[in-house]
Amino acid sequence: MVNEQRKMERRDFTYYMKVTDAVTGNLIGYLVDISTGGFKLDSEKSLPVGKDFRLHLELSGDIANKSSLIFSARSIWCQPDPIDPTAYKVGFQIVGMGSGDSIIFQRMYDRYAASKPNRNQNYGSSQG
Repeated sequence: MVNEQRKMERRDFTYYMKVTDAVTGNLIGYLVDISTGGFKLDSEKSLPVGKDFRLHLELSGDIANKSSLIFSARSIWCQPDPIDPTAYKVGFQIVGMGSGDSIIFQRMYDRYAASKPNRNQNYGSSQG
């Protein structure tokens, strides 16, 4: 099952959701890309790679009958935003989430994530 989750398509996130540190309440960033095993945030600050975070994600009423998710995720990479030099893109892998919360996260993926166009289609190949 874990391998299946890693193969899930990454999708752009079409709903503006704030992610905060569950311990300090500080803003970490905003969801911009999601898969069932991880996500990408737009952040105002560079975050250390390889660090585990306890994160808080506010939910809308159409996703769940509770107001938020609290889960653990590890920062996998952090890069300066290619357009905005004051922002960063940060990739996270989910490392701890309750089974009920996993269902809610899957629902977010299904409802708010837009499929990305296949960027490799028709590139670098003359075969049809």
